[in-house]
Amino acid sequence: MEKPEPFYRLSVSKQKTSSEIINEAKSVLRTLRTRRPFTPAEDQRKLFGSGSSRAPQNRPPSVFSLHASSFDLAESRPASGVRLSPLDYKPILVISSEDEDSSVSLPKPAVDAAEVRKVSDARAQLFRRTSQGDAFPAKMAPLDHHEEKLDCEEPAMMSSLHRTNDNCLAEQRAYTPFNDKSEQLICNEHSGKPEREDVLKGTAGKHLFQLKGESNQMKKHGIVASQPSSIGWKRRLTGLEDDTRTDESEEEKSFWHMKVLPILHELESEDNVESLCWACTKLYQVLNEGNMLGKRFKRRSMLLKTLYKLVEIDSDPLCLKLAKIILSMKVDGKNLLGACKLAFKVCRNGINDYLIQNDTLLDCLLEVLRTEDLQKNNEALLYCLGAIKFMSGNAVLLNEMVNKGAVEMLLQLMKQINSIKENDSHFSSLGHLLVQLTATLRNLADLPQTRCQLVCSGAVSELCVALEQRMNDKDVCTYIVRIFSKLSSYNDFCAALADCSRCYILFLALLNKHQKQQDLVIRIIFILGNLTAKNNQAREQFFKEEGSVNTLMSLFQTYHELDLKEEKWYHERGREEKKNPQHPSKAEDVLIKLIRVLANLSIHPSVGAALAAAHHVVELLVTVLEYKSIEVCEELVINAATTINNLSFYKVKSSAVQDKKLRIAEMLLKLLMSNNMDGVVEAVRVFGNLSQYHEICDFIIQKKIHKFVIALLDAKNQDVCFSACGVLLNLTVDKDRRALLMEEGGIGKLVDCLRDFGPADLQLACLICKTLWNYSENITSAASCFGEDTDTLLMLLTSLLDEELALGYGLDRGDHHKLYWEMEFKPVAEKLLERIQTHRSSVSTAIITAF
Repeated sequence: MEKPEPFYRLSVSKQKTSSEIINEAKSVLRTLRTRRPFTPAEDQRKLFGSGSSRAPQNRPPSVFSLHASSFDLAESRPASGVRLSPLDYKPILVISSEDEDSSVSLPKPAVDAAEVRKVSDARAQLFRRTSQGDAFPAKMAPLDHHEEKLDCEEPAMMSSLHRTNDNCLAEQRAYTPFNDKSEQLICNEHSGKPEREDVLKGTAGKHLFQLKGESNQMKKHGIVASQPSSIGWKRRLTGLEDDTRTDESEEEKSFWHMKVLPILHELESEDNVESLCWACTKLYQVLNEGNMLGKRFKRRSMLLKTLYKLVEIDSDPLCLKLAKIILSMKVDGKNLLGACKLAFKVCRNGINDYLIQNDTLLDCLLEVLRTEDLQKNNEALLYCLGAIKFMSGNAVLLNEMVNKGAVEMLLQLMKQINSIKENDSHFSSLGHLLVQLTATLRNLADLPQTRCQLVCSGAVSELCVALEQRMNDKDVCTYIVRIFSKLSSYNDFCAALADCSRCYILFLALLNKHQKQQDLVIRIIFILGNLTAKNNQAREQFFKEEGSVNTLMSLFQTYHELDLKEEKWYHERGREEKKNPQHPSKAEDVLIKLIRVLANLSIHPSVGAALAAAHHVVELLVTVLEYKSIEVCEELVINAATTINNLSFYKVKSSAVQDKKLRIAEMLLKLLMSNNMDGVVEAVRVFGNLSQYHEICDFIIQKKIHKFVIALLDAKNQDVCFSACGVLLNLTVDKDRRALLMEEGGIGKLVDCLRDFGPADLQLACLICKTLWNYSENITSAASCFGEDTDTLLMLLTSLLDEELALGYGLDRGDHHKLYWEMEFKPVAEKLLERIQTHRSSVSTAIITAF
């Protein structure tokens, strides 16, 4: 007769079959799941969140004011090779008293009085500043000692003067405010004499320069108008340096005067914000239609100066339009910074998301991201990325970003930042930029298509490089870890992260450096839990990293102490429990996720054996069961019990679980007495392993735990029955305890479980048969041993041993189901059937065809 076998016996010195591996995995070792750490949304949109580690004085501001002076009005003015001395004359402005035909102006919407006052006040302040040289003047003013002056060595030629006069008239007209009552000039820039004479006669407008005094003055000083002098004179009067560098066709000139110029006049004269927004919309459309966007646009300066003057008007819709046009003009330097700040200011207010959705500002910002030099324009890129980060908080704009290739652009920018080493002067400022970049990637990570792009593009390695280089920057580390935390919940990304061998070293370094930064620690622990949940190689690799277990234990001790302090705080105030036990405290949450890592690591045979022998690991787990009630924090207590269950599987020398088995049993008894069914099942599971020891079996009988375990067979729950059978199997190894099974009605309950779950769960069926085999070792009569359940048991065993019938329940489970039936269930069931038939005088001929 075979010796009864204890529950969960480990195979020694023989190769395990696949069914044995499956058996052990299901019966004993289990990984744990947990919720991803929750990150509350920021109340306000800022460059750096409220939890930023950066001191306010060490980071760029999120709130600022923008004025026309924030822009460079002579952005690309070339440096002159010759310094010219000033002329001692002033042009005389003559105002014509005659009214000429006015051009047709567009209809205007009704004007709100408050709106008019707001815009008019802004204009008045602006013009006061521009008169002092802070911005482009609204009108042509007489040249004085504050202005750039012309120093010529030779008398000017008359033809040059004529051309200059014509250009002067054109630009004077362009910068004179127009309204419905004002007359508009018909500008003529040809150098022919008849046209010039028409202008001088006043037929083209009402503002004329009287140049006779100028001509006499030039003759008096003997000035000769050489070509450079002519150019300098023209630039002085017009302020359009691009005019001299870009040729302009007649078609382009006509388009400017017919389409663009009227809109600029409207922008300079209009006092209603809605009208200004509409004018900006028309301006963008016209510029796009005429292919006039970009650096090579001839009258770019005139256009930009007009736009810069409108920046001070306090209207987000208008600023949105202005930012889009200015960025589309491909500005650089100070102007690019101003435009990016303008976009940032608009995007900072979530109310504007709807406006942004219906505009193309995102395209302009992505173009800046794609084309601008990282080191030259890092501050502009900072606010550009800040604006994009704000946009990524909107679901519609988030999807639009992905569709427009934002993920790839961000990764390319990250590679550039990663190439800058710590000794570089830009390293620190680029850290601010990296915060915005990683924060945006974290938002993008919510989309499935982003995850695919990040996996395929090798983003894991770049993020790890950034993590390593910015180890001292908690903000950057937090956002990168948040990205990993989100994406490691998915198998494809988790596998890619596990393949990056450096990640384990980096995570351990971060844990040691930022041990008390709960928001960072909890996410790293969560990531490690994900990595070790399904990947045996990851379990081994992490465990082998130097100091890995010591780091986990140090964290365990730190947050255990914090949790004890919190418990004491509640107790001192007369409150035994937390307000909301469903939500663990911060310290509890770290412990939950840390214990999960230990449970997952213990799945690996060699790692699990090592942890089972680690006394400081088991001690902390037992301590959790001692001081923490399942009513206070269910997940923490169950996780601790599950991890002890995993470690109790390993029979190793100096096993810490074995040394503390009675102390553990006391804690499990407390768990059994709770009203939490999950806790009860977990406690029974641990007893299933610990009941291999005689001391624990005696403890079970002494505390009458066996009655509770037998009662659990009525739970009609497959997992509960499986765990209960494990304990009963080990109890029946000792022949002196077998009678307890019959006394409590255990035989009938086991037969019921075999009928209810056996056909679908051969592993449970096998466990029941082993228990009955142990129980019936000294059988003399089937009736006296199994009582009224004998016939039912015979019919069940006969049916389950019918291969066609038994395996029909597991057709969808593959070959392993058949393999288990053949190698595990069939041998013990056949022996049990034979024993019953041998000790029974008459055998029922009834056949069960279905369950």
